[in-house]
This record gives sequence, C-alpha cells and structure tokens, in this order.
Amino acid sequence: MPSDVELYQRTYTTLLRSRGETKLRILEPSHRAMGSSLHPLAASDELDLGAFLYATQRLPARIYAGRVVIMGQEAEQFAVAGIDYTPWPTVESPARRRRWHEGPDGQWVVLLSSTSDVDDLIPTLVAYQLEWNKLRRRLRAIGWPRPQGLPGSAECARALGGSPEDWDRLQEAWGTAFARRLGEVAEINLSLRVRMLGGSQVSYARMTRRWWAPVARRMEDDGLAAAPVYFVSSNTHSLVNLLSGDARARERELVEWVQRAGPKDLQEELAAFREERTAGSWDNFLYFVARDHATVDPGAQTPRRDAEDDVGIVHLGSHTALRVAAQIMPLARLDPARLDPRLGEVDPDALRASGAVIVNVDYPLGLAAYNILREITEDRDTLRGVYVLGKAATLNADVGDVMISSTVFDEHSGTTYWLDNAFGFDDIAPYLRFGSGLDNQRAVTVRSTFLQNRDYLDLYYREAYTVVEMEAGPYCDAVYELSEADRYPSDGQVNMSKLPVDFGVVHYASDTPFTQARTLGARGMSYYGMDSTYATSIAILRRIFTQAGALQQ
Repeated sequence: MPSDVELYQRTYTTLLRSRGETKLRILEPSHRAMGSSLHPLAASDELDLGAFLYATQRLPARIYAGRVVIMGQEAEQFAVAGIDYTPWPTVESPARRRRWHEGPDGQWVVLLSSTSDVDDLIPTLVAYQLEWNKLRRRLRAIGWPRPQGLPGSAECARALGGSPEDWDRLQEAWGTAFARRLGEVAEINLSLRVRMLGGSQVSYARMTRRWWAPVARRMEDDGLAAAPVYFVSSNTHSLVNLLSGDARARERELVEWVQRAGPKDLQEELAAFREERTAGSWDNFLYFVARDHATVDPGAQTPRRDAEDDVGIVHLGSHTALRVAAQIMPLARLDPARLDPRLGEVDPDALRASGAVIVNVDYPLGLAAYNILREITEDRDTLRGVYVLGKAATLNADVGDVMISSTVFDEHSGTTYWLDNAFGFDDIAPYLRFGSGLDNQRAVTVRSTFLQNRDYLDLYYREAYTVVEMEAGPYCDAVYELSEADRYPSDGQVNMSKLPVDFGVVHYASDTPFTQARTLGARGMSYYGMDSTYATSIAILRRIFTQAGALQQ
C-alpha cells in the first residue's frame, strides 16, 4: 500500500482506539494528502461533486444534522456504553447496505459487519464533510439563500462551480428537497465526530454466526441439513429471475405496462426490439422491466413471490449488522420448463437425484466475505462449490465488461492466490450482447474504494493487475482454510489448483477509475448494465447444473 494511503488508514485506525469522541476534522489533512482517485479535488478549493455525490449516496440523507457517529457491531456493546438505540428510527442509504439509527441530540448509530466497513465509512464521511463545507463557503459567498425559485443545474454550475451534469445528478439524488438542502448547506458548518465501540474479531465472528443461524434453521426445517451446498455470492435478483420463470410468464402484462406507463428509455427500447434495432436480450429486458414495475406497483410482488414459492426459492432478510440477504434454492424443486432457455437442457431426474441446494447471498463488503464463508464451512461439511460474482473497477476495460481473473492479490493478508478459475471466456461470451469478456486477468482486493490514488493504481497496473475489487481476496482466504491445516497465510504465494470444492470468481466492470466520470457513483448502468450480470449468472448456474450432473451436453 503506498505511503500516503497507508498513513491515512493508520491515522484513523489508531484514533478510533480512543474511548471518546474524535473530531472528523483531524482526518481531513491526511485525506487531502492521499490524493484519492475517487476524490481528486479534495485538496482544492474547487467543488468535487463526483466525490460528494458518491458519499451522499452511501450515507443517510440527514447525516448533516448529526453531531456524532457512533460505530459498533452489537446491541450489547452500545448497552454497556449506556446507549439504547433500539427505539431510534432505522435509516439506510441508497447505495450501501448498512443499518443506521438516528437518535436524539445529533447522535447517529451505525452497525458494522467487519473492519472493511470502517475502511469504507470513515473516508466516505470525511469526503462528505469536506465537500459539504466547500459548497457552504461558495453558497455564502454568493449571498444564499436564493429569494425564490428552484435553481437549475446550469445556474448552479455558473455560480458555484462543477458541471451541469454533476448538478443534474445531485438534484436527482436530493429530489424535491434540492432547494431546501442547498439552504441547509449554507446554514450548517458541518463538524462531525466519530466514536468506536468494540471492533474485535470475536465480535464480528459472533455477529456473523447470528446472521447465519436463521438460514441454517430454515435448511434444517426443509430437510436440507445434509444437502450438498453450492455457495454463490452475487445479488438477489439474477439467479431468481433465471430460475423462477416469473417475468417470462408475465410477458404480456409487463409489455403493456411499459407501453402505458413505463419510463421513456424502456419505451424506446421496446420499440427498438419490435423494429429489430437492438442487439439486447429480450429476457434481460423483461427482467429489468419486472424490477421497475415492482417498484411502482407493490401488487406485482405477489405473483413474483408465488412463482418463486412454486419452485422452492426462499428469501431470508438480515436482522443483524451484516446487511446481507440470503436465498435458499433446492435443485430438486426447480421446474426445467420455467428455466431461462439460455441455461440449456436440464434433466429433472438428475436435479432431484442430486439433492443439492444453492445458497445465494447478496455480495458482502470486504472482510465480511471471509466471515460469511468461514461460518458456513464451519457449520456445513457438504460444500461442493463456491462462485463469486462481484463488481469491480477496471484499469484496462470499459463499464459493463466481464473480467475473469487467474490471480488475486489480497491487500488484507498480503497474499497472492493463483487460481484454477472455474470460468473462462467461453463460459461467458455466448451470453454477452454489449460488453466484452476478458479472462486471464489479475485482480487486487483493496481495503476501500477511497483508499486508492493515481500512484497506487499505476503501481498495480505496472504489475498487470487490472481488476480492482473488495471481496475476492477474503473469499480466497476462506477457501484456503478448507484444504489446509493452518490459517490463511500472510504475505504468501498460494497455488489453488487443487481444491476440495469447485471455485470460480467473475467480476463485471462498474467503474473506470482513470476516468472519474465513468463510475457508478456518477452514472447508473441502467438496463444495459444487466447484460454482464446475467451473462455471468447464466455461467454460474450452468456450472452448478454441470457439477450436479443435471445439464445435458
């Protein structure tokens, strides 16, 4: 880790050992000096609306009204400190699964699932405070508050700096509160404090066990306690859509909704399909439409859940600090007639005979991945496969491309893993319509999205590391411990060509850090972003069916 980044990380880690509150301002100099690629204007008086928007989407909307952010893992830790947050309202941010509680007197409680949450949260808070106060100074310099009317993006860009496009995105994020929020920025000089409770590895492990307990109970209740397990870390929509057949069964209803009330971009894409002007996948389009439809019509959730219940798919939310949903999918309950046709010819008798189950989790952040897989492998000795689908920054490709790595370097352990990856180019390419598939890549698992700068990225790029992500290394650590008598190594070199489980790691590119505007923080992947997600999900399910002996070649 380059010295400026390491210094910043060490600074907040040691400060958080204090039992009292620490002013966030203390960390601003080291945050500026780091020169984060995600926050390139941190040390400038110019606004960095890209970094501000990224932080805004990963924090509660009213965090600016806070005085102190108190971090911990379990209610018991807060109780010992005299803080009962349980009656406080629960709040979550749009783009980061993390449970917050807003209390009286400017107190915010946030529950952490691993030390990666600290590496993610602290720089995000510092970036937010830096840019908030920059914007405050500019607003006051032009005599805000504005007497009347909603300011437009072009006007904000002229008066305050930044691009009209950035202001458009910020206005979209704040919605109808945009003008009021600008007034609050002008009035409030943000000066947050942070406090850490606990933070031990034992606490994280205990919290992970509490997360897994209801999943294990449900598997036992359903007679799956001894079933072979295929573990997947991905999302909560792609595997379900491919297996349940719900969207395809409701095709007419979904198309009629797009025509009648759907967003303009979906209406345009529907017209392109009818006129054969698009290379997109019709099934992927239906899956995207079904998701949009469900957000505006809660009644659409009922047929969806019924279709999933019919094929035995169980959803389990999380009630712990580990905000990771889980899904249980017994292969024996699947109906080959409902499967996405891209999955191939599946033998129903072989599915039933396998007795296997897919346990899919909504991909966790950083070291929580190690804790989850370690807990599952301690509780189950029937693991047959581990498949990781994550998003990553790419240094050599474009947003939406799929990257398959043969090498993973984990910054947490300092260990390099040489993979015999279960997936290759030929497994992905047939299902990609817009992006490209790149195998034989090298991935580096970093501590945080903010803890990177240009020198840092250049250093890895010179060593041919092109995939920058946060989960593969911890998963490799846990898989290593499946086959070896010792704990995963530090600063080691590990050949993972012979493992007791099938192991595959695939990422889709969500960011291009050498061009800051090409990030998910600044732009959504929209319908076209699903191309890479479904291509990789299809490859994972085909691999599982093959391993279970159910895919007819």
